[in-house]
Amino acid sequence: MGLRAGHLPALLARGPAAFLGGAGFLEVHAENYMVDGGPMLRHLERVRAQWPLSIHGVGLSIGVDGPLDEAHLDRLDRLLRRFEPRWYSEHLAWSSHGGHWFNDLLPLPYDRATLNRVCDHIDQVQQRLRRTLLLENPSTYLHYAGSTMDEPAFLAAVVRRTGCSLLLDVNNAYVSGVNQGRDPWTLIEALPAHAVAEIHLAGFAEDLDAAGDRLLIDHHGAAVDAAVWALYERTVALLGPVPTLIERDNHVPALSVLEAEARCALDAQHHALESLVTACEPDPTMRP
Repeated sequence: MGLRAGHLPALLARGPAAFLGGAGFLEVHAENYMVDGGPMLRHLERVRAQWPLSIHGVGLSIGVDGPLDEAHLDRLDRLLRRFEPRWYSEHLAWSSHGGHWFNDLLPLPYDRATLNRVCDHIDQVQQRLRRTLLLENPSTYLHYAGSTMDEPAFLAAVVRRTGCSLLLDVNNAYVSGVNQGRDPWTLIEALPAHAVAEIHLAGFAEDLDAAGDRLLIDHHGAAVDAAVWALYERTVALLGPVPTLIERDNHVPALSVLEAEARCALDAQHHALESLVTACEPDPTMRP
């Protein structure tokens, strides 16, 4: 689960063994902890002493049309060296331009120039931070007419050229698919399976666009939708068990509610593993 301040006392009191039977991990956003001191860092040190940690960046702007922010990279490097997370991830998006920063993760055209720029930036980040970056597929509401490749081909090319891993956001795949009128499964099944190191699940809001068509908004403020659960179960049946995070940034419910969602993900993984084992068992009616 994503770590939320209101859940911290209960989590620390219970300890990791009482949370999903010791199978859980916690995620924080890097930018919330890029400070020189104070209670947030002290609390995170207590968490890190007990749980595996995932640090998720939302402000590096990996797709920016220009150089990466060196000061941001320096702060990120200090944070990662201090807490040594199991995973570190960023979005395939841009959020800055010409010295201005935007409170959004904006889409990119999937073409050769963008591919070269994103790969150069990922190479720079991985060399600077001395660790593998997990790149997350974005939630999108439009596509660029000038794109020359689709999203899975773009992501696969980035993995091939940089050696980075992927953070597969199943909710983002569903949101983007519905918004752009394509089957979200086409993204998931085309990704390089070996590169998927973490999965995100979240809720979305629903609206209508100007043409009256269904519009999904990735707002992390609701329970994981049944359609996303179905897509997740299909995903783990394909990929096998993958560390999975329940994201909830708005309208955060009680800890027990999020833990129940995390338990659903764990159950889906166990079911996928059992199915894989069953499929590999020899047929007792066959002669050796």
